[in-house]
Amino acid sequence: MLLMMAEVLELAKVARAFPDSPLWQFLAWHQSHVAWDGCSLHDLIQPSFSFLVGVALPFSLAARRARGQSDGQLAAHALWRAVVLVALGIFLRSVGKPMTNFTFEDTLTQIGLGYPVLFLLGLRPRRAAWVALAAILVGVWGAWTAWGGPDPWAKNANLGHAFDVWFLNLFPRPERFVENRGGYLTLSFIPTLATMILGLLAGRWLQDRALPRRFVAAGIVCLALGWAAAALGLCPIVKRIWTPSWVLSSGGWCFLLLAAFHTAIDVKGWRAWAWPLEVVGMNSIAAYLIAHLWEKFIFGALETHLGKDVWSLAGPGLAPLLHGAAVLAVMWGMLVWMRCRGILIRV
Repeated sequence: MLLMMAEVLELAKVARAFPDSPLWQFLAWHQSHVAWDGCSLHDLIQPSFSFLVGVALPFSLAARRARGQSDGQLAAHALWRAVVLVALGIFLRSVGKPMTNFTFEDTLTQIGLGYPVLFLLGLRPRRAAWVALAAILVGVWGAWTAWGGPDPWAKNANLGHAFDVWFLNLFPRPERFVENRGGYLTLSFIPTLATMILGLLAGRWLQDRALPRRFVAAGIVCLALGWAAAALGLCPIVKRIWTPSWVLSSGGWCFLLLAAFHTAIDVKGWRAWAWPLEVVGMNSIAAYLIAHLWEKFIFGALETHLGKDVWSLAGPGLAPLLHGAAVLAVMWGMLVWMRCRGILIRV
């Protein structure tokens, strides 16, 4: 969430102002999505969010059962959560549009579409999660390759695109849907579910108090399998359509990141440094909504009250960075205010 909020730093603009600086070029690249295949740090935001939904599920189920809730009550809450997430995603994609924009590629919508299945897997023995994970990876690969074409994973020329041309035009639209400019797909919620299942497995290991080396091993194995699938030509590593190799490679990074944070915070007990991250993580839905709904307002308000020239004090090239840092500080401050008053937005 913090990386997503930090988009306001506009490092790409800074990099264009300093074309000979390797540092700014490196930072800008990692704050941008890759054009198609490959992975930058910015590309790991959505899979990390999805992965952590799975990690949290076993703890959520245990807490609700400890409060005496039945499986029926748990199922009703899970369904409600799924509906709200889907609706929130559609709402955010409709801001500024002439009518409701029925699109289903938003992060929240993708999580919501797969969440009921994830919940059911959370109630089942662990073997069910492994079987579902394998079935999704093999099934998606098989369906896409069976669909055919010169490149079944090509942008806006694949099975998922064909589905969207049919499915999205069932909804009222100002004009007929032809393609998604970024190549994103509704059906990506299925492999996104696989990412959440990896998180579910990790969450159960955390409940078992597994040693960090288990997460490291899982990360290395997932990365190796994902890279091998790409190297062998089975499917490329493409976040925008959530290929099976992307599930594995991004899941590998998620396992490694979880191992690092788990080691530092839970095993070593180094907690104080993580408070700024905790403020964001405990209100992740609020952070997501603030970043999407308040960014332009905060930008404008700071410019109105502080003027346009204040951001150029360190030179025009750094003006976007300073302006964005101020916006980020305001957004983070809003989350601090909510945290200090116990205001947590949960779905």
